[in-house]
Amino acid sequence: MKKIPLLVVVGPTASGKSALAIEKAKELGGEIISGDSMQIYRGMNIGTAKPFPEEMCGIPHHLIDVADITEPFSAARFVELASRAIEDIISRNKLPIIAGGTGLYIDTLVSGTELTVAEDNYELRAELFKEAEENGANALHARLASVDPESAEAIHPNNVKRVVRALEMFLTTGMTKTELDRKSRQKECIYDAKTVYIIPKERETIYERIDRRVDKMLELGLEAEVKSLVEQGLRNTPTASQAIGYKEFYPYFDGDCDIEAVRNSICLNTRHYAKRQLTWFNRKPADETVYI
Repeated sequence: MKKIPLLVVVGPTASGKSALAIEKAKELGGEIISGDSMQIYRGMNIGTAKPFPEEMCGIPHHLIDVADITEPFSAARFVELASRAIEDIISRNKLPIIAGGTGLYIDTLVSGTELTVAEDNYELRAELFKEAEENGANALHARLASVDPESAEAIHPNNVKRVVRALEMFLTTGMTKTELDRKSRQKECIYDAKTVYIIPKERETIYERIDRRVDKMLELGLEAEVKSLVEQGLRNTPTASQAIGYKEFYPYFDGDCDIEAVRNSICLNTRHYAKRQLTWFNRKPADETVYI
């Protein structure tokens, strides 16, 4: 079987993935598919660093603004939509280019994994997030460790979203995330994927970029964007509510902190996220490495 060519541009947040993907698209005649789990939401623009139309340079972008904030989203849903986009791009003799930093989504697509998906339980998920807020991330992580030590070892306590999902899987199905993952089937991969990995020579480089980008987002009106989304019910949504750059505003709108605290919290949480991304992408060798 002839495999479908695919270029994958990955790296930590603020590393310049979008700009490099656009360069590659111009050079190779490609179109870009966003591999970001939050750029799929309409209205979440500044905080997710969606490229502006002028930054796209006429290159078609896919999987941006394809869902309302009230809709849940998952790796399985991403694979479904991305697969359709790839077929569409290939039908026009263009090269599909995946650009993003959500490693689970991208790896699931490229590897051909057929997921065994636990049914979503949004009420339980909301309760678990509330438990994390009230008792702390470490307490929730300890609860996960008591029922699924393998997942707890693999998931950092600060990654509350993944801790919650792993606990939700166990409490909904009676099986651990580890067991469900083992039930997932590996299909024959239909893609000939080449990976370009953007990586900082020093972590301080990416941290400085993150700080500058957060300041720029605030200048562009991030506070007003988040306020508008909160008025539309963002805080009660199953997936979008946990987006970095948005959830940090909740205590600010409640009058519990000032805007400087929000800014510092976004910077810190984004740094933690970048560290997790680096750990994820470092697991596999890339076909091309770009250092910044």
